[in-house]
Amino acid sequence: MNRDALLDRISIDPMVCGGRPCVRGHRIWVSVVLGMLADGMTIDEIVVEYPGLEADDVRACAAYGSLLAAGRYVDLPASA
Repeated sequence: MNRDALLDRISIDPMVCGGRPCVRGHRIWVSVVLGMLADGMTIDEIVVEYPGLEADDVRACAAYGSLLAAGRYVDLPASA
C-alpha cells in the first residue's frame, strides 16, 4: 500500500479527541501507536492490543509520523 493510501487511514477532526490525529474510525491516537512502536512492540502485538486495528493502520501511523518528522524536529539532550 502506498503512502497516500495509508494516510487516508488517519483522520483529524476537531470534534474527535480534541483534534489529535487518530486512526480513522477509532479514537486511537497516532501518538499512542507510535509510542508502542518506539517501546518495541511489533505490528502484530499492537493489533492484538487494539483488535479493531489492522496492520495497515499501524503502518499509517508510522507514515504520518515520518511526514511530521520531515517538517519539524525535537531538540534531544546531548548524549554523554
